[in-house]
Amino acid sequence: MRSRLLELLRFGSVGAAAFVVDVGLFNLLRFGPGELLRDQPLRAKVLSVAVATVVAWLGNRYWTFAGRRTSAPTREFLSFAVINVIGMGIAVGCLAVSHYALGLTSPLADNIAANVVGLGLGTIFRYLAYRRLVFTASAPLIAAAQPAAGRHKGSMRQHQVGVERAGHSGEEHGEHRGAPLGQLEPTAVRGDQVPGERQPEPRPTP
Repeated sequence: MRSRLLELLRFGSVGAAAFVVDVGLFNLLRFGPGELLRDQPLRAKVLSVAVATVVAWLGNRYWTFAGRRTSAPTREFLSFAVINVIGMGIAVGCLAVSHYALGLTSPLADNIAANVVGLGLGTIFRYLAYRRLVFTASAPLIAAAQPAAGRHKGSMRQHQVGVERAGHSGEEHGEHRGAPLGQLEPTAVRGDQVPGERQPEPRPTP
């Protein structure tokens, strides 16, 4: 529950940042220094929406849904763009129904239809579509690589242990395992015996 709440907060933050980029760039292109697109409001809006879409995609891919991003960023971006167009169509559709079908033509009614009802429904649609259609990985790519690295390290440790155990074959058969030095019985050597040489067996007494 807490992780979902944090995800929603991040999603809202990214959406707010993209909205600021959209509005800010639109006004900058039309009324900013140089007035680059003063007489071309549609082109200015297309550019501002395009840049805001890229900002929203990057924010959602690397922050909101960082744990669900896939290894196919091109597919993600194209799906993201299509979903944003549909979300914008939801807002426009709400405005059309309110303005033309219901006859609510006041500025307040238009703003409620487009920027409250339409924006709200479009936001819900985008969030659900992002989770189900765009960012569809079940686990983070980094997190998925960590268990594999852990298994590799574990196999290396097992291999090393096997090598060490193989080098101490005497311990495997229980020879002198854990015996203190004082408990090791020395081999008795008679005066006529030379250590390290094979001694003749004693003859039986007649």
